[in-house]
Amino acid sequence: MIYDAIVSRLHRLGAKPLGLWRFGAAAAIIAVSTGVAELLYRLLSTTRLSMVFLAGVLVCAVTLGSYPAYFAALLAFLIYNIYLVEPRFAFQMASPEDVLVLLVFLAVAVLTGGLAGRLKDEALRNMRRARATSALFEASKALSSTSDEDEIRQLIVKQMALAAKGSAMISHGARLWRYPEDGSPRDLPGALALSSQGWRVQVIAAEGEELGLAAWRSSAEDRPDEDGDRLINVLVDLGGAAIARARMAQTNADLAAASKTERLRTALLSSISHDLRTPLASILASASSLKAFGRQFSPEVSLDLIETIEEEAERLNRFVANLLSMTRLESGALQLNRQGFDMAEIVNRCATRLRRLGANIERVLPNSPCPLEGDPILLEQALDNVLDNAMRYAGQGRAIVVRLTDLGAAALLEVEDCGPGLEADEHGRIFDKFYRGRTAGASQGAGLGLSIARGLVEAMNGTIAAQPRSDNQQGLLVSMLFTRETALAA
Repeated sequence: MIYDAIVSRLHRLGAKPLGLWRFGAAAAIIAVSTGVAELLYRLLSTTRLSMVFLAGVLVCAVTLGSYPAYFAALLAFLIYNIYLVEPRFAFQMASPEDVLVLLVFLAVAVLTGGLAGRLKDEALRNMRRARATSALFEASKALSSTSDEDEIRQLIVKQMALAAKGSAMISHGARLWRYPEDGSPRDLPGALALSSQGWRVQVIAAEGEELGLAAWRSSAEDRPDEDGDRLINVLVDLGGAAIARARMAQTNADLAAASKTERLRTALLSSISHDLRTPLASILASASSLKAFGRQFSPEVSLDLIETIEEEAERLNRFVANLLSMTRLESGALQLNRQGFDMAEIVNRCATRLRRLGANIERVLPNSPCPLEGDPILLEQALDNVLDNAMRYAGQGRAIVVRLTDLGAAALLEVEDCGPGLEADEHGRIFDKFYRGRTAGASQGAGLGLSIARGLVEAMNGTIAAQPRSDNQQGLLVSMLFTRETALAA
């Protein structure tokens, strides 16, 4: 729709007013034709030289346009009559044939000059339209590549100045955009005060809303150009439409972000309420049972209830630690406590803790210690999150393999489960915050564990990745790689 309006306005562009210098140039061309005719008259002693003047008229038409060609035809008619028609140097005819010759000459000169001039004028108009279309295309392409209002106004004011061959400015509120910087008044009221010096002003508007004011002026060497003004009017309208589009895009983006934030908040609150309620319910049930019936329980039952309270409290502690780590990762406030440690000890602690929760953990460890420089607490939390994710999806009692490999310059920690696995396009996205795989089903969780694990691993300058199992069995393989040089530099 905007393009159609632009094209229709371009087709209404008129011819540029002719300058007086073109009529002077036409007179000069006819003077040259007269000189050539005089030379031929002396050499050939003939007065039948009308074609010389017709050639001059055609040259005027082709180079200068229609109106200079008409002027040249009239001037050639007068000179031809006075200079070459007998009696010479007198405005009278010796016979009726001379009158007919002169009238035919005038008619032919006017017709040929007019036709050639119109072709010239049409070529000039087409050239101006092509330049205007090219300018609008470049402006449209530039405007479509940005949604920043300031950048849009800066692009438009530059195109306005180029179209006006002078200076331009745009104001919106207290802000001002100028091009060139040293060629415009420093405020729009200053331009309005100088309106007698050629400044023109147009309101920038779109959908009934005023978006600023645009002002422009041609340079001293170029007098006001009607075509340029019309092109600028289209540019201003185009800029208004681009600003309205940018505002609509920003509004839509804000609405989408607000909607996404609300969905994430709802999902997070739902997950947090579940993850907090389940261990709290176990703790409350065990504690109340001990309080009410502690003397009636056997030592084994009492110990089991106490262990349940301890395990669920540790689960709550891990959950709160995850929330704190997520906050610190997002704020950039995570601090590393660098020290040397044996990665095998981290694996053993995590495996022991999860075995108490019923997990079937199989460990594959090197025969010698696997030292690393870094933060053992962060690594333990990251491994806990990966193992917790594997235990949630692998199913009760199914094996989870934790494999630690010393590669010399690096240490590779792998967790392999027997769960449903992931689809091919999910292996990279599984570490995104709040992302839950399409095979997750009704499994509880906010989708934070692996995202936090990635943040903790990367904080130690390690890498984490997910891929299908190497033995082509169903399940997922999560690998964490720590190079000893980068871990030392963390």
